[in-house]
Amino acid sequence: MKNIFILLVTIGLLTSCDYQKLDHKETVKQYYNAFDSGNFDELNAVINDSITIVSGEFTTSYDYDSFHKFFKWDSIFKPSYEIIDLKEKNNDIFATIAQKNIRNEFLKNNPLKFKVKITFEADKISKIEELEYIDVNWNIWAQKRDSLETWVELNHQTLDGYVNDMTMKGAINYTKAIELYEALE
Repeated sequence: MKNIFILLVTIGLLTSCDYQKLDHKETVKQYYNAFDSGNFDELNAVINDSITIVSGEFTTSYDYDSFHKFFKWDSIFKPSYEIIDLKEKNNDIFATIAQKNIRNEFLKNNPLKFKVKITFEADKISKIEELEYIDVNWNIWAQKRDSLETWVELNHQTLDGYVNDMTMKGAINYTKAIELYEALE
């Protein structure tokens, strides 16, 4: 009995040595790497049961299923995320991110650079607040978006509604609209 106890304690110690809790900076790196690699399981390991994203006046709360839908929407645009700066202050992470993707390329703001504040609950990401965008030309963004929307309404009505459709189908329609529109240029 004594030998079994010693064996179990030894196994427990060895196992616990292999597991290293990520610090907040490493958690943020894993979050963006998971988006880059398209690995939702890796992403899910670092987010809380619910996560809130604040973008301007819009606040969206996600549970597992709705965040997975958002992840699939994002993945259709073939994103690439680069962490430009990462600082910790009062248990929060402040990061500057550069995001490249098909949509940003079309909207002539690629990479899209922005600053975020990332909040944690039980050492997992629970909230991401977009603080500011860096060198974004919103006039060109709006012009390209509006011209695409108008063109789709006139020429490919079956794709209409893609801008506000945050599902995988909406993203597929968005990229299809971009492809068809650019084929004419």
